[in-house]
Amino acid sequence: MRYEVNMRFPTVGEIATTSVVTIKRDNTLLEAIEIMCEQGHRNVVVDDSGVFFILRINDFLDTKIREQGLDISLHNVELAQLPVMNKNETILDTMECLSCNIEYICVVNDDKTLYGIVTHTDITSSIDPDTLMNNFCLHDFLKLGRRARWIEQDLSTKEVLDEMRNSASDSVIIVEDKKPIGIFTTKDIMRIIRKNSNLDLPIKAHMSSPVESMSIGGSVKEALEFLKQKHFKRVVVVDEMGNMAGVVTQKELISLTYSKWAIFMKEHQEELNLINETLISKNKKIEQLASRDPLTNLYNRYKFSQLFDSLYETMSQNSSKMSLILIDIDYFKKINDTYGHNVGDEVLVQISELIRRLLRERAM
Repeated sequence: MRYEVNMRFPTVGEIATTSVVTIKRDNTLLEAIEIMCEQGHRNVVVDDSGVFFILRINDFLDTKIREQGLDISLHNVELAQLPVMNKNETILDTMECLSCNIEYICVVNDDKTLYGIVTHTDITSSIDPDTLMNNFCLHDFLKLGRRARWIEQDLSTKEVLDEMRNSASDSVIIVEDKKPIGIFTTKDIMRIIRKNSNLDLPIKAHMSSPVESMSIGGSVKEALEFLKQKHFKRVVVVDEMGNMAGVVTQKELISLTYSKWAIFMKEHQEELNLINETLISKNKKIEQLASRDPLTNLYNRYKFSQLFDSLYETMSQNSSKMSLILIDIDYFKKINDTYGHNVGDEVLVQISELIRRLLRERAM
């Protein structure tokens, strides 16, 4: 089967948002958050004499934790500098920028003045999901081993904010009896900061509810359309019983779409030169995501099956024997139930590292 693919890559200038909310770095944090709330933005671009930064909600959290006032100058706030691209560069050139945590790319004119901003949403809107993603399901994507952070509703808001800050996460899902009952995002953080809300209250007092979710059987095409329609940054995925199955971010969907796009492009010899080193690097990252558990960095079940089948075939041909060791962690459920899933995750990481180290020592 051949696919008809539009091989012309749009320029970042063509997809950029040119009505950008900016503020000078001489302004204060209080002035910045007032602008953000009035405009309904989670971030604002800070112009420092032609060098562009992004003021994010985590910067407010840092200030609040240090008990600093909001009247401090933005010069005294450590801001993340935005990646910059010329408006004539193509959407393919944005891929390397997608690897960083900042979801904005600054687009400039030839004279380096600000032209606009490209977000992950803009990039998603420039991809044709009808061709690429109609037959790839969220169920298949979650097999890659993505783990979501789930929070109990009685955990204090301050504890949740501390965890989000330490993990550089922009959202958490609140779960009760395995079902998502609320979500807490940067928009909720902006609201409680502006209202100076009580952070000792449980997170259920400040979460957004109910949670809009998608079925695990939905396609990635439907997920992309869902994100565009709802203006969300992530898809909460549930199984047939309505239980939490995972969270897929917009950024991950974009990366996966580009990977599929590369496969289709191989049918068009004239356009192969458009696949540059950046695209190849991105595909390698997708391959690693498909074969390793993101928490422990050990091979996952998919990769294990590949290696086992290959080794078994070799052993059979040579009439040799092979051994398989199965390891179980005693009382692991009690660890999760007593100390929480975050501690359970850390136990898995440490045990995985111990096994890896022992195997290396024996190999020597």
